[in-house]
Amino acid sequence: MDNNLQRAYFAGGCFWGVEFHFQNLPGVFSTKVGYMGGDLKKPTYEQVCTNGTGHAEVLEITFDANVITFEELAIHFFEIHDPTQADGQGPDIGNQYRSVIFYTNQEQKDSAQKLINILKEKGYKIVTELKKAATFWEAEEYHQKYYTKTNAAPYCHIYTKRF
Repeated sequence: MDNNLQRAYFAGGCFWGVEFHFQNLPGVFSTKVGYMGGDLKKPTYEQVCTNGTGHAEVLEITFDANVITFEELAIHFFEIHDPTQADGQGPDIGNQYRSVIFYTNQEQKDSAQKLINILKEKGYKIVTELKKAATFWEAEEYHQKYYTKTNAAPYCHIYTKRF
């Protein structure tokens, strides 16, 4: 991978909507949806939806850090989902829809924690978890770029300015 390219992992509800809001940002090289955070190897969508695997629906972003920073991505993440809703987003309820930033290094962790602290100072009761990135299991092909393929738009991810 190019030295300027880095990866970020965000879980904030249905991965279709999270991907929709990130895939066209300047500096975003590629996006993939998948699963992270659980114990089951090679989980399927059906298994993750049982709430028994511990996995969250996750977006993997490969980005050019010279164009967009991790902190800018994280700010966007906090503004396209409700980081105060536990185990869900809007009508999508379940542990697989929880809010998590899976950090890949200490800089990402510190940056995300700084943003959480700012939001808490503003009065938000943030439930977003910070966890070390683990194995990313790519979701089935029909989930990739779902809203682009279907010409639809997210119903549970609404941009809300918080910073």
